[in-house]
Order: sequence, then C-alpha cells, then structure tokens
Amino acid sequence: MLLKKYPPLVFLLLTLCTNAQKFTLDADIRPRFEYRHGFGSLFPDEAKPAAFVTQRSRLNFNYQSEKLQSFISIQDISTWGDTRQILPQDGNDSFMLFQAWAQLQLNGTWAVKLGRQVIAYDDQRIFGGLDWAMQGRFHDALLLKYQSPDFYMDIGAAYNQENQAQTGNSYSIQGFFSYKTMRYAYLRKSWEKTKVSLLLLNNGFQKISEENQEVIDGLYNRQTVGSYFNSPIGPLFVSASAYYQFGYASTQQKLSAYQYSILATYKPQKTLFGLGFEVLSGTDVNVEGKNNSFFPLYGTNHKFNGFMDYFYVGNHANSIGLRDFYGKITFPAGIKNSFLLKAHHFSSAASLGNNIDNYLGIEADVVFTHQFSKDVKLNLGYSQMFASESMAILKTATHKSSNNWAWAQLTINPQIFQFNFDQ
Repeated sequence: MLLKKYPPLVFLLLTLCTNAQKFTLDADIRPRFEYRHGFGSLFPDEAKPAAFVTQRSRLNFNYQSEKLQSFISIQDISTWGDTRQILPQDGNDSFMLFQAWAQLQLNGTWAVKLGRQVIAYDDQRIFGGLDWAMQGRFHDALLLKYQSPDFYMDIGAAYNQENQAQTGNSYSIQGFFSYKTMRYAYLRKSWEKTKVSLLLLNNGFQKISEENQEVIDGLYNRQTVGSYFNSPIGPLFVSASAYYQFGYASTQQKLSAYQYSILATYKPQKTLFGLGFEVLSGTDVNVEGKNNSFFPLYGTNHKFNGFMDYFYVGNHANSIGLRDFYGKITFPAGIKNSFLLKAHHFSSAASLGNNIDNYLGIEADVVFTHQFSKDVKLNLGYSQMFASESMAILKTATHKSSNNWAWAQLTINPQIFQFNFDQ
C-alpha cells in the first residue's frame, strides 16, 4: 500500500537507508478504548452511552547527519470496525502523511527547517503537538532557527492554499485552526534553572461575508503576544504564563482578550503536589459589537481545563471564557505504577446573563499508569463532571444526568531498527 500510494517516498527512504550517517525506524501503535457518558458536553437525557476503540498506527523514519536531519512520519487513524474486513482498500481513507520535514544546519548556531512538522513550545498552551489526539497536529511551515547554550529562537512562516489554482488566492477552509497565513517569532532565554520565553504571533484568516457566509477577498488578522516562565522558587517549582490577543476575531469584529496562569508544584520525595489557576477572558452573553474571548489556538488543549474536554477542544470559542482553579497529586504505587489525581473548579470569566451564577462545575480526573517495559505503557483513566445549572445553560442541555468518561490506552513505541554509518 505504501509503495503504491507514495512511490517517491519509498524511494527516498531506501536512499536514506543506504547513505545516512544515522537512520532509525520507530513504530507508534496506540489502541484506546473509550466509554463516553458526558464527554465534551453534558449527556442528553434518555440517550445511550457510546463505547468504541480507536487506534493510531504510525511509522517514523528519522535520518540524521552532521548537516542534515530529515523526518518522515506516516500514520493510519481508524476506529475498530470502520472498514469491512475484505475490502481491497481502506474504506475511510484514514492513511495519511503526518510529518515530512528537513532541517539543514547552516553553521554551529543557525539552521533552516521546512515542511510538514509539529510546532510545540513551553507548556504547549499556544503551540503544541496535540499528541493525545490520535491524529496529532501539524503545520506546513518554514522555520529559521537559532540555538546557543543559553538562548533559543525560532522565526516561522506559513502560507496555505487548498489547491494549485490558476487564478486567485482565496482560502475556503474555515475554522480557528485553518489560517491562511502565519508569521511568528519565539525567543527563549535560559539561566541555570530558569527559563523565560516570548511569543509574537500573527495569523491571517480568510474574510467571510457575514450575510451569506461566502468567501470574500482579503484577510483579517489575529495577533497573540505573551510570555512563559518557569523556575524553582524556594522549595517550589513555579511556572506561569500571560498572553494578550488583539486584532480581529472575525471579518468585522474586533478582538481584545487575555489569558494568564500560574502553577506551583512541590515534590518533597516521590510524591508531587500541584496547585494552580488559569483565567481565559470571555465575552458577556447578549453583548454585541465586541469580542473579549481568548482562544488558545494551536495548543495541546486536552492537558488543560480537565480531561473531559468541555473547554477549548473544538469548542468554547467566542464564548464566556473560563476561570479554572485546580489541584493535583502524582504519586508512585510500586516500581512500575503511578497515579494522577486532579480536580478542577470551573467558573465563567464573563457574564452568562442576569442572575445566572458564574459557577459551572467541578471535574475529578484519575489516571493510573503501568510501565510494562521501556516501550510499552498502559494508562487507565476515569473522569466525573459535577455540572451546575449554569453549565447546562452554557451547553444548552440538562445537568440532571450523570456525566462521566472512562478510557484505557496501550502505547507501544518500539525502535524497530537503527543504522549507523561511519563517515
């Protein structure tokens, strides 16, 4: 199938195998069972829960020499049973190219990286790889990179088209993640135990007519600027972030929004305690003419604001924002086992309307991890949402049903082989 669908790719891989200084082939096999009874939103009355198994099957080809690194990742994302057993091809066309990039080292500090790639920085709040999602997140981009022992910088750009047109440059693929243009600079300064970073990001989105939702000429731009910090402070390890978004939230609607967070962790021995909060600004309900809703764009949003994905995971855009106060404990249970316990208290950052309480609910998350070996890991998770009446109003649902989610995931990441060639 690989040879038939991507013959140039196969030729390139064979060439790399015979000429590379170092070549590795890794696999990523990840089946995950989920039981959904209120995942992502409140469970409808008298509905039946969902249960299924999804699987990621990925191959990673990595070539590295003194001046050149190239990485190619191909994957299939499927749900068990989504293709009949004897079909001669995948019925859901789930086979795809996840990453394909090359990095050329110009000298000891400067490099150029281009192609389809994961872009991830800091705690992955604004840019992240979204590894929890089976498909992950990639960007087709060009990066100019600088790295010294205590300073790191990326200057990136992307220009997207949906096809090879003869005329025009309109981009009809819409959504918060589907930018037409992207330009950014990421800078990070490191000291012995402290890191501070600065992000300057501009995204251009295709203008859409508010009357008939048709594509019109021109772009509207959203800017995101901010900083991330982490450092030990006494017995604590503290990380914090603050970002501001401005420009336009849509073709005609101006944007002014902010985010800030702080997390303090304490690890006296093998048990880690954490306490933190995050605020993402929102827009008051029934207020027209302005947008104050922060959106974290291309981050790994599943790791923030509860594992049940009620906020900012394909949802909660241009909404009332969020205040999330949370605590967590991670502790070992034997040599190869560990537990994560986490609780979130959610409330809205903006008004839901007259006489409506800002309190949205509490979520409790439990994750058990067993490390079978270096390459094989099992995760078991359970989450429960205790939603308020305000959450029901926000989600246009009822809060009477129990809302929970359970999952089991096996992650298998073997290195299949490695070639090392003397130069």
